[in-house]
Amino acid sequence: MEPDAGPRFNVIDYGAMGNGEADDSQAFLKAWKEACNASYGTPTLLIPRDKTFMLQPLLFSGPCKPPTLHIKLKGTITAPNNIKDWKLAKSSRKAWIRFRSINGLVIRGGGQINGQGAPWWNAYFNTEIYRPTALHFRECNNLFLSGLTHINSPKNHVSINRCNGSLISKLHFIAPDQSPNTDGIDISYSSNILIKNSKMETGDDCIAINHGSTFISIIGVFCGPGHGISIGSLGKNGAHQTVEEIHVRNCTFNRTTNGARIKTWIGGRGYARKITFKDIILVEATNPVIIDQQYNPYDSGDAVRVSDVSYHNVRGTSSSAHAIKLHCDKNIGCTNIVLKGINITTNSGKKTYASCKNVKGVCSLCNPHVPCLSK
Repeated sequence: MEPDAGPRFNVIDYGAMGNGEADDSQAFLKAWKEACNASYGTPTLLIPRDKTFMLQPLLFSGPCKPPTLHIKLKGTITAPNNIKDWKLAKSSRKAWIRFRSINGLVIRGGGQINGQGAPWWNAYFNTEIYRPTALHFRECNNLFLSGLTHINSPKNHVSINRCNGSLISKLHFIAPDQSPNTDGIDISYSSNILIKNSKMETGDDCIAINHGSTFISIIGVFCGPGHGISIGSLGKNGAHQTVEEIHVRNCTFNRTTNGARIKTWIGGRGYARKITFKDIILVEATNPVIIDQQYNPYDSGDAVRVSDVSYHNVRGTSSSAHAIKLHCDKNIGCTNIVLKGINITTNSGKKTYASCKNVKGVCSLCNPHVPCLSK
């Protein structure tokens, strides 16, 4: 993914100070505008090492003239360090740094993104405060994001929305385990996304896969602390929502609240199907394998259909003896749920067990055995 010979646009040349205090937003936008309109080669927007650039909420917008455009982030970009200093317009309040309608965007370079989330977490229960996502990608096809460290987002670190064909690798997300809703990556309305070889230490889902996601592959992700890798939640407030062809392989859940989770709301409609979790390592996960088709059990009516889900070669330890929970709706149930080669134990010596409701499928070579599945 190295760029062809092409022009380089160093933000310093456009007036950026890089001292961590001055607002460098306009310099970044000027450099971006010229890179986006470059007439030859593959342009590179350079954010140099050994400098810290404070940015207010920004929109980097396309479409751009070049078919591929590189951002080489070698230094650090940081958000304002307290809430009152953020200049959040109504149009931008959902995200700090937004990328929209840019095809062939490549972001790499080994630098750091600091969302300065702590004051936002402390204001978590203030309903007047709308905490922003740190990086938001919308309609960015053929996105390549690699080799960055991302710390302390106010909310989720990265959102992928309406993107097709993304490769995301070698990322490191860091936020305290008690920080609220600091997911690593949230995906919605997107397809053909590969996330691999990354480490996610957050206060919420390492990866959350939401409505409209298809053909998502997650390989070699180390997750923990956090809430695991979640499909959903789907179907809130009776919505019709769908997810399919989700494949998670060779991942580790280290002291996570959940491991491999599917969660749907009662009263919702749609489906979650063709989902695989394979070659999963567990280290003291609390709910290693969980399907919850009864999220919000006080509602009633329809449910999102869950089918064609397999867990294959899931091994390690649970911090709870209740290692497998498959709880499905009494009217619709979950179908074709396959568990094979499961071995979940506890370090305490307690024997693990499984619970299930309204599930049809097969369990072979399973410890613990799932009583409502056939052998």
